[in-house]
Amino acid sequence: MLAKVRELVLPAIEKDGPIEAWIIDDTGLPKHGTHSVGVQHQYCGQLGKQANCQVAVSLSIANHSASLPVAYRLYVPEAWSKDRARRKKAGVPSQIKFKTKPQIALEQIRWACEAGLPRGVGLMDVAYGNASELRAGMTELNVLYVAGIMPNTLMWQAGTGPRRKSKPLNNTGRRDEPDLISAKQVALGLPKHAWRTVKWREGSAGWLSSRFARVRVRVGHNKLVPEKLQPEWLLVEWPEGEAEPTKYWLSTLPQNISFRRLVDFAKLRWRIERDYQELKQEVGLGHYEGRGWRGFHHHATMCIAAYGFLVSERETIPPSRPRSAAIFPTSILPDGYRPRGSSLAA
Repeated sequence: MLAKVRELVLPAIEKDGPIEAWIIDDTGLPKHGTHSVGVQHQYCGQLGKQANCQVAVSLSIANHSASLPVAYRLYVPEAWSKDRARRKKAGVPSQIKFKTKPQIALEQIRWACEAGLPRGVGLMDVAYGNASELRAGMTELNVLYVAGIMPNTLMWQAGTGPRRKSKPLNNTGRRDEPDLISAKQVALGLPKHAWRTVKWREGSAGWLSSRFARVRVRVGHNKLVPEKLQPEWLLVEWPEGEAEPTKYWLSTLPQNISFRRLVDFAKLRWRIERDYQELKQEVGLGHYEGRGWRGFHHHATMCIAAYGFLVSERETIPPSRPRSAAIFPTSILPDGYRPRGSSLAA
């Protein structure tokens, strides 16, 4: 059904431009009790803290005007995957094994490639971008990305590189790589002229802008084969007034991409935050009260279909403009007309 929704809605989204991004994200759905499928005490984005909730991983296609989820799957925690009684009661299919959220995301990316979806740049926050296996898997699939990372991510600056050749890097082997430094160290070592104020989107109170720097690096991670090491962008945000940088991204976008375009892609992930809010508030994504696997995904599919309808219908609604308060035209009264009850009517 999601394929049919995508077929019908994609032309409406592309009226404002081609698909630019594949956004990887998840959404938390607060729950009580222990019987709802996949429920566990874990981080819930909706609440911004650890809580009892279900989490679904999604892949959305997007441009600057709209986004649409094209893949949506419940994350089944490891405790659930090993609990045969709860699995059976909730109807979790036998082929569903434990997978981390980044592993589920990579499966969705691989499916999107095989399905021939319009290509976009993969966008993800730190929870997914910090997973080196996901970034490496996307590179193997020729999917470019802009991925949020932690400030302690290790990398080589320009002019340096791994000393251990033809041997995969591992956690203990990093001691043999003295040139590896953290993203935060790279950022703090950049000269003053490397930082620029960049605008990326017009908000409700004017243009959104912040201070950014970018530099080419090569990233070290566990199981990395040095011969496969490729340079990529490190993008850092350090807003005025902050004591240190606040956000870091890695990107495999081309070396010749403009500074503003790189920032624009990094910030385009906001699209999914707003659209998930609409999915929950307008079409009831978070209102499912059943406990089973099939019902959970059926409810989500119907919500995504309804949301897709709203996205496509927006294109048929003209921009708001002043309208006459009068619904019907004013009638012309005949000469000599006197209202009933008027003293002149006699």
